[in-house]
Amino acid sequence: MDEETQQSDVPTARMFTWARNSAIYRLERRMHTEKQLFDGVARKAREKFDPISEAQVKALADFAVQFAYDNRALDDNAYAEISTRSGMRGGKSKRAIAQKLSQKGVARTTIAAAVADADDLYAAVVLARKRALGPFRKADLDEKRKAKELSAFARAGFGFEIGRKVFEMSLEDAEEALAAVRSV
Repeated sequence: MDEETQQSDVPTARMFTWARNSAIYRLERRMHTEKQLFDGVARKAREKFDPISEAQVKALADFAVQFAYDNRALDDNAYAEISTRSGMRGGKSKRAIAQKLSQKGVARTTIAAAVADADDLYAAVVLARKRALGPFRKADLDEKRKAKELSAFARAGFGFEIGRKVFEMSLEDAEEALAAVRSV
């Protein structure tokens, strides 16, 4: 009986082939972090191979992650840098980008390195343009509107100083701030 338990903890060749193909399929579709790939392969392995031990699930997921690293298809540093640039272009603050990367399973040191060069002022101007805040405002400004706009910056993760700076910008200054980053 002990030998059967020992054998059931080792995945079969067919299972390893499936894990490799699953990793390829997932990575062809979009970038993943190591944690996302591990969790995805583990979840699908539990569904596909009904009587499967946790040791087999872990072995398959580890194999898939190692396969991805061996083929240079998995890189948390690149994932964090790309997500940071994308987040900035979408009007996300450093804080919001870091939180999302943390939820995806990226290491804190990797996150810190990726968001170090992010420009919160640029991202706040992008948010203002997307949501018609501050210099891009279409409605007249009153106290209620002012509070609403400043709180929108705070909810997006920007500090009060940055929110106020963008809020008080002229349209020309905001356009210059956007153009300056685009040209770099």
